[in-house]
This record gives sequence, structure tokens and C-alpha cells, in this order.
Amino acid sequence: MPTTKPATSHSTAAGVSGAPDTPAGRPDAARYNGPVLARSDVEGWLDRLYIDAAGAGLRREDRKKAAEITALLAEVERAAARLPRDLVVVDAAAGKGYVGILAAKLVLDPMGRRARVIALERDPARVAAAVAAADRAGVHLEARTADVGGRAAWPSEPSLVVALHACGGAGDALLDAAIAARARTILVVPCCTPASAGADAAAEGLGLPRHAPVRRAFTEAFVAAVRTLRLEAAGYETEVVSFVAPTVTPYHLLWRARRVGEPVRSREAADRLARLLAHG
Repeated sequence: MPTTKPATSHSTAAGVSGAPDTPAGRPDAARYNGPVLARSDVEGWLDRLYIDAAGAGLRREDRKKAAEITALLAEVERAAARLPRDLVVVDAAAGKGYVGILAAKLVLDPMGRRARVIALERDPARVAAAVAAADRAGVHLEARTADVGGRAAWPSEPSLVVALHACGGAGDALLDAAIAARARTILVVPCCTPASAGADAAAEGLGLPRHAPVRRAFTEAFVAAVRTLRLEAAGYETEVVSFVAPTVTPYHLLWRARRVGEPVRSREAADRLARLLAHG
């Protein structure tokens, strides 16, 4: 079992400080109609929190990341609007905490929502960078040095789990952990597709040609199907959508899952998953 370090944020804010960058000021929570958020807002905060050096600025890849974060924050706002007022948010495979910190600063605080934000990241250097960025943003962040598959690091029944570009097998590990923790809503954007013995066996059984581009496309579809059916079998209403244009990133698919616990749908998904895996 991976070791887990407890919360390490040193921010003095009990929740999230005010957002002076909000174009029209802080809207009243009772009249809230969604954050006024543009990619330029996200770019500005990325620069302020993670670069902020004389003569330095965002690189091309940073601006692409800003486009992805902006789109994911819109998903966070949409999900939060359907959840109870007090939230527990897990930023899984958090890296330097971009999504969790900016969700708190630019979405949840303007909504007037109280949120406990937990970042799970296995790299201690990235955890330290996330803590420093949270302090600069005035966001209280519980940063935990832990593998996303380590169940002890997860809170019970988090309101919302977000993950941007969890790489390879980490995407599947965090889905397993989020399901086990009974997360209410999951927003996951996996990165590179891991090798899959099941996909390889299914491809052989179906007689697929061994050309690498063909096998790669089949593996991606197989793994995506397994992820979708696993969520639905666990009781989640699941959508798979393109959250940004493919020109921004080849990894543009978002799994949007909400725990509804419909037994009939779950049984049907479990049956379909069993049939799919039987080919592997």
C-alpha cells in the first residue's frame, strides 16, 4: 500500500479567497448563473501561479493546457450546480494542482460554494509546487503525496473527482479508486492509452490485421469501451464527449459520470462488459 502524507497546504484561507479577477465582481450565490470565465483568465492565473518571472511567459504548450483547463472548468461548474452546496473535490493525478486550484479560485468561489479540495499526486516535487501555487492563489488545498490507486488516500464519497490527462494505467487506477470511494460525479480525461492484453487477444480472435495503426486504433476503442462499461456497471450514468477540439490535443475525450444507481442499467452494462472481456 503506498504511503500517504497528510494535508500540507499552508494557506490561511478557510475556503477560497475572493477572486479579484472576476470581470463583474463576485456574483451573489442566490443569483449565480455560471462563472464569467475565458481562456485568457486561465492563462493569466497559470502565468501568475506557475511562472511569474521577469521576461518569462507561457509557452505554446502552456496555452494549449489553458484551453483544456478552461473547458474542464466549465464541466466542473456544470457538475457543481447539481451537487450539494458543501463539496469535497478530488483532483486525482493532480500534477501541480492546476485543475483543483483553479476550480476553487475561478469556479467554486464565485459560485459561493464551500469546497474541500484534495489533490492526489505521487511526485513529491509536483506536490510541493501545488502547495506553493495554492498559497499564492489564496486557496486551501489538501495536497497528498500518494498514488491515485492507493485507497487510503481517498476521502469517502467525494462530491466530485476531476482528472486531466491521467497517463496510461493511472486513468484506470483512479477510476477503480473513485468507484470504490463512491464518488458522486467523475470527470476524467485520460491521456495515452495503456497496453491491453485483452485488446490484443480480442484483435487476434477477430482476425484483425497486425498493422500498428490499425491495432492502435482498436486498442484505444477497446480500452474506452471497457472504461465506459465499468462505470455504468458500477451505477454511473456515463457520457463520453469531446471536451476540446482534437486540434488542441489528441487526448480530447472526457468521461462524464454521475452515480445514479439504476439496477437495470447496471446489470445491462455488466453483461455487455462480460461479453466484451470474453473476447479478450
